[in-house]
Amino acid sequence: MTLKKLSLAIGLVLAGSSAFAGSASFDRFVPMTGDVGAGTLPESAPYKLASPHFSQMTIVARDPAQAHRFDSGNYDMHTVNENGPEAGRFLFTVFETGQAGIQRTDLRTMQTETIWHSPSAAPALDSHVSFDASRWTPWGTFLTAEESWSDPAGPTSKYGRLFEVVNPLAAPADIVIKHRDILPRVSHEGLAFDQKNNLYFIDERDNSHIFKFTSANPQADNGDDFFAAGQTFVLRVGDGTVKEATGAATWVPLTDNNGVALPGAVVVTDPNGLTAIDGRATPNLPAFLGTNFDRPEDLEIKTLKNGKQQLYVATTTNHKVFSIDLRSNTVKLFASRDTLDMATKQPAGSAFTNPDNLAIDADGNIYIVEDQPGGIEDIWFAKDENDDGVAEAIGKWASLSTKGAESTGLYFDKFKPNVAYVNVQHPDSGVDRTIMISTPCPQAKYDHDDDHHGRDRDHDRD
Repeated sequence: MTLKKLSLAIGLVLAGSSAFAGSASFDRFVPMTGDVGAGTLPESAPYKLASPHFSQMTIVARDPAQAHRFDSGNYDMHTVNENGPEAGRFLFTVFETGQAGIQRTDLRTMQTETIWHSPSAAPALDSHVSFDASRWTPWGTFLTAEESWSDPAGPTSKYGRLFEVVNPLAAPADIVIKHRDILPRVSHEGLAFDQKNNLYFIDERDNSHIFKFTSANPQADNGDDFFAAGQTFVLRVGDGTVKEATGAATWVPLTDNNGVALPGAVVVTDPNGLTAIDGRATPNLPAFLGTNFDRPEDLEIKTLKNGKQQLYVATTTNHKVFSIDLRSNTVKLFASRDTLDMATKQPAGSAFTNPDNLAIDADGNIYIVEDQPGGIEDIWFAKDENDDGVAEAIGKWASLSTKGAESTGLYFDKFKPNVAYVNVQHPDSGVDRTIMISTPCPQAKYDHDDDHHGRDRDHDRD
């Protein structure tokens, strides 16, 4: 498809959705069973989708030769500019590679440019590696972070850092990126802000932890002030001795209100001469004991009708997703292999494997993206009908075919509720892609031909 035709097609999708903000219709589908099969679908449209009313198209495709711009691939999470000038116009995506970077796609023109990349590849001292997170800030900037940190027994890493692009809409030559060094060093993945502007983050490995940063200036209108001072906490469920426990929780401080490490915390000096709290070692000490989770990965926050907020955390190793009521600090198991499969009405079992990324659509539905190879990897839909933090059932919503790839960065557009974006990362072909998935105009409701979760008369069950 030519760029002109692609832009026209996307423009029609987006224009048709603009008048229907607030409803996505992504929850009208037939839950699938089985695997799609590696390589059975074209890489340009690589998903088997659970409704014939869903559509997909490639909006960004990597040139492995990098002939026109720096693009090291491994597209990971993304977001749009959610506030500020021209809100909703640009899609930001990061490169999870040894020479990390950030690209920006103009959703009006469908032009993609690399706005910043590390000046050197690892292990140079000025290198940046494995950008994973993508989160827009309440004050209108872009955050990312490195999914790379050292084990306590080994040499101290130079990575594990949080970065802010302070002018993300600027021309690439003018982009300014700053290391926000008040946070402990961890292997970052998900980032999430609650309605009080607390920032949540994780350490992505087995026997690791969930954290919260509370700024001393939570209503700051810039990152310099927001990250100037604040306190970091680790989540402790119960007494902290039971791995992946549920129930009443507390937030245990690792620093004082100025971000200074409390006595006894593990402070390290990296090869660049910078000191930082070791966010991996410190929560294992009795004085700071945090609850261990096995590979916490992505984070998302949902605001309920009563104003309460739920923090969702995917933990990959043991195939679980947890919810945390941020008002009562109660942890629950949201989804696991014991959760009912919508298609079979039986526990999902091994069909649900390695939950990684999370996303929330305009209707408040939770989506869980597996970290598995194409051919067996799925995106699951979860509906918590009573908003109690426990999913009644999950259903296969999409399945990836691309060989060697996984899905990353599922994001539902907050300005166009019938549009979502997802990345196809590290395929065997080397051509990473950003795929746009869309539904018809929400008010059409498919001419009443289908109902929620499994009664689409036009779609054959797998």
